Amino acid sequence: MGRIATAAIVSLWVIPVSVLVNRIVPDPYMDEIFHIPQAQKYCNGDFMSWDPMITTPPGLYYLSLVHVAALLPSKYVLQLASSFPEACSTAVLRSVNGVLAVLCSIIVYEIITHLRPAFDDRKATLFAAVLALYPLHWFFTFLYYTDVASLTAVLAMYLACLKKKYLFSALLGAMAVVIRQTNIIWMLFVACSGVIDITMAHQKDSVEVDDSKASNKGTNLSALNTSVNVSSNLKRRKSRGNSKANQHIFYPSNASSASPTLGLLHEIQAIVLSSWRMKWELLVSFSPFFFVLLAFVAFLLWNGSVVLGAKEAHAVSPHFAQIMYFSIVSTLFAAPLHFTIGHALDLFQSFWKNRLLGFLLLFLASIASLLSVHFFSIAHPYLLADNRHYTFYLWRKIIIFHWSMKYLLVPFYVYSWFSIFRLLGKTRMRIWTLVYFFATSAVLIPAPLIEFRYYTIPFYFFILHTSINDSRSWLLIGILYTVLNAFTMTMFLFRPFHWDHVPGVQRFIW
Repeated sequence: MGRIATAAIVSLWVIPVSVLVNRIVPDPYMDEIFHIPQAQKYCNGDFMSWDPMITTPPGLYYLSLVHVAALLPSKYVLQLASSFPEACSTAVLRSVNGVLAVLCSIIVYEIITHLRPAFDDRKATLFAAVLALYPLHWFFTFLYYTDVASLTAVLAMYLACLKKKYLFSALLGAMAVVIRQTNIIWMLFVACSGVIDITMAHQKDSVEVDDSKASNKGTNLSALNTSVNVSSNLKRRKSRGNSKANQHIFYPSNASSASPTLGLLHEIQAIVLSSWRMKWELLVSFSPFFFVLLAFVAFLLWNGSVVLGAKEAHAVSPHFAQIMYFSIVSTLFAAPLHFTIGHALDLFQSFWKNRLLGFLLLFLASIASLLSVHFFSIAHPYLLADNRHYTFYLWRKIIIFHWSMKYLLVPFYVYSWFSIFRLLGKTRMRIWTLVYFFATSAVLIPAPLIEFRYYTIPFYFFILHTSINDSRSWLLIGILYTVLNAFTMTMFLFRPFHWDHVPGVQRFIW
């Protein structure tokens, strides 16, 4: 029932807003001028032509062919189209993302119920509906971009992995990579997450079995004589205490009292040992991911680059400041979780429990952030020249407003990352959080252009694993998203402008 309710709620805004967008902006806009003609070539059966300005693989176009083929029977009945190519209009191609947005909301609902089985349908539906309103995801639901398809494929891959359907997960990972190349990182992240989950489950089972054996042994020995009974009971208590201590190391809900460094090292040790014991099972289960990785490496060797087209404008660059921007943008999009007195006190107390290590990490993070914004802050030509994007104004009005601004923002970057780590640490193991950070960095650092769209997938992985369960916070986030969406769509549809040197109407966009 929750799935149907989630799909119905999301459809309530997808359908009318799609109609409105197609009515006011009927022609391809921005990157659509590349994607839509390319998709229409595929509709015409021309699979050999390729626009050199398109950087991503043709996964979205293949999904569009499936979508159009599904619509054709009804179109023939209604006599709205007489041929397959004619069905690939701008409005129909845009509707692909509308359908995928509804599907994505159902996948999010499934992930929420899997990660939080104690949730009832109403709360899970609320959370899924709020996440469907996430501004970057919501806005590009109504345009023919790859973002919605990319997010849907990645989350579907993750859901399949959570359900231990590893072959299906790898196939979905391959589809995600065919939609957007950088999803190879998220496929590896999902595979690592699966390995962590399965090895820790095995470790937990081993601890419980050992504890049970120790308990049974103590019971048998107690039947022999009283003195042995006392000794056995003492050993049994010690054994139980040790097993509980191990559980405290492995599971974040009880790990707060341990040293973060020791906890991380114990987790790594436990995963390595369990992985070695389960090596053949892991090899069989996760080998499909390895084959997808090999195929991607072959693609890199053949193509000579990650991107397909416009290689000069999207060359890999050491843009370390990008992860700083991601941290603050993500915390602002989840402000009711990060900027509360209770959360700030909780973060401070976590530092105070391990003062030496905490302040050392704070110092190192501050130095790394300062170095990142000073030496590795890139102003891409597209960012400086295109005033249709909000990032153009954020860059000019905030980051380079004064030479000191990029340094004054460092404390906010540091707070944002520590806040993200703290929230994730309440539900996930430290090793999982570390892998998440590495995956996010691997996706964002090589990207020279500041695009908030690139932050969508790591944001979803973060927000899905937070421990915030109260409806009030989620309602506040929903209100925040609704206001932002109303503003950005109003600006896009009703505040067009013109360039003197380029004919046509220009519109504001993320």
